[in-house]
Amino acid sequence: MITRRAILALMGSTMLPRISAAAEVVDPDPLKARVAEGVLSPLADRLPKVPRVVPLDGTDGGVAGRHGGTIKMLIASQRDIRYMPINGYSRLIGFDRHFNFHPDILERYEVEGERVFTFHLRPGHRWSDGSPFTTEDFRYVWEDMFHDKELHKGGIPTVLRVQDKEPVFEVIDELTVRYSWEDPNPDFLAELASPVATRLMLPAAYLKQFHHKYQTPERIAELVEQQRVDDWVSLHQKMSRTARPENPDLPTLDPWCATTVPPAGQFVFERNAYFHRVDRNGLQLPYIDRVVLNVGSGDLVAAKAASGESDLQVTNIDFADYTFLKSAEKRGAIKVCLWKRIQGSRVALIPNLNCTDLIWRQTMRDVRVRRALSLAINRDEVNKAVFFGLGSPSANSVLPDSPLFRPEYRDAWAEFDPDRANALLDEAGLVRDGEHGIRYLPDGRPCKLIIETTAETTFDTDVLELVADHWRRIGFRIFTHVSHRELFRQRITSGETILALSPGLDNGVPTADMSPRELAPTNNDQIQWPLWGLHQLSGGGEGRPPEIPEAQELLDLFHEWREADALGEREEIWHRMLSIFTQQVFTIGIVNAVPQPIVRASRLRNLPNEGLYGFDPTSYLGVYMPDTFWLEGGA
Repeated sequence: MITRRAILALMGSTMLPRISAAAEVVDPDPLKARVAEGVLSPLADRLPKVPRVVPLDGTDGGVAGRHGGTIKMLIASQRDIRYMPINGYSRLIGFDRHFNFHPDILERYEVEGERVFTFHLRPGHRWSDGSPFTTEDFRYVWEDMFHDKELHKGGIPTVLRVQDKEPVFEVIDELTVRYSWEDPNPDFLAELASPVATRLMLPAAYLKQFHHKYQTPERIAELVEQQRVDDWVSLHQKMSRTARPENPDLPTLDPWCATTVPPAGQFVFERNAYFHRVDRNGLQLPYIDRVVLNVGSGDLVAAKAASGESDLQVTNIDFADYTFLKSAEKRGAIKVCLWKRIQGSRVALIPNLNCTDLIWRQTMRDVRVRRALSLAINRDEVNKAVFFGLGSPSANSVLPDSPLFRPEYRDAWAEFDPDRANALLDEAGLVRDGEHGIRYLPDGRPCKLIIETTAETTFDTDVLELVADHWRRIGFRIFTHVSHRELFRQRITSGETILALSPGLDNGVPTADMSPRELAPTNNDQIQWPLWGLHQLSGGGEGRPPEIPEAQELLDLFHEWREADALGEREEIWHRMLSIFTQQVFTIGIVNAVPQPIVRASRLRNLPNEGLYGFDPTSYLGVYMPDTFWLEGGA
């Protein structure tokens, strides 16, 4: 059966934009000298025979630009170079800004019944070092990495397993590979389009020198000593790391290549001379010659961005910095716009249903208590006092920008109704000491709650101050405990935490083709049910199965979604899960669609004034294609 995805993929191979008939492929100026010297091949020989053509026709994709210039950005630590491959967003298959799938590195692909995925590479495509990009790079990862028991002790990545079975991998020819499962794998394409996608291919010609199968023991020993690692496995892992580009010698398919070996105070990324995208005028992308990341204190990023030290800043600034940044526009060096954060709630109050305190655990597992706590919050007041009224009061759910949005999900137990909240708490047996006094747990302890938070933003404590006042009206007293993120996670996993303040759903703009894993106990990172999530993640070896019927139902529906091979069926499952998740108030959302300031140099073009900001599925700037950004006036 040929699915909707397959039709779209096939359409993409015939309906993609083409280079204008009058245009010729044009080398970026910084590379022309190298071509003239014979150090670099002409552009026509460096591009794939069928490059990806980006329209840039004045609509969503911006307008055609010109080559040249450097973009400076600020990062808070060396680890933050990890944003480069996320923002560069070169993927086998990627999302556009409307979250439709498009072949990117691939020329085209076909999907049959959500079980068989056939990928066709672009003829003549090359890695950044000029070596051919072929199906050997897929075979190497599949056979020599995923199936090497030393490199991958747990076997192939779990995202490639369906019903605990791995796919059949086939190399059809030099430019075609196929992955086939017995059962549907509907989130495979979304995984490949994700911010940190599973790498199905790596530059085999380069990496074989670090693999015991292809290298002599003597040379491996030399390289291990040279790189100061323990063995060939840690050597290979270090030299092949793509999520954090610390090895400038590792060939890439990204728009910019790393040139700096850490440690360093500045990281420089130069244009990839073999990048596979061009604009309609034949200019090879990226337009920008280089990206420079300057390391500094995270506390100073907003101040430095306001002074013009950053040409493009989206990280290490937040809504609390907006007024200050906006006032700096008067000097003319920068422009500040507001994008919409895609989280289901900018901050949410999340009860730990696996906490070790038996009485509190039983109390929080009572849906009447969770609903009452939600009804007692005056979201309009929080929105106006903390977010200047620019957010949207909401339960922790999907945003109107998602095709799955329904008002009933947003409004589920999210109105301000303290009288109804008090009635629910009375029903739940939490007796109160007078009309305005504190409530008591069944064992006689007062309802005093410590809310755990990392307080990474100033408005976390502002929100909690307001919530403390709201909950006082229903007989609850709350106190705040701030801890570092690592300790915060440990306390949740160990069950010491009863209630935490944390962002809501990461992806508030899903489509039915994206996995609903966030709505079910699927991971031990989920604050509301870490042990239930661990049980699913470990295949039943650790943690505990869900002990609330509705949580188990969400998990069952998640598995049904993974087995669904029709879009309509996946969409129906999404809606059933959203209904259960919001009606059960497993997390207490407060405000979503909160603005995120985006700072750019006044002369930077093609960055939209409005956009969606988040990790997955937007990959921060990724779906807006930073390779198409350009500087008016040149370098």
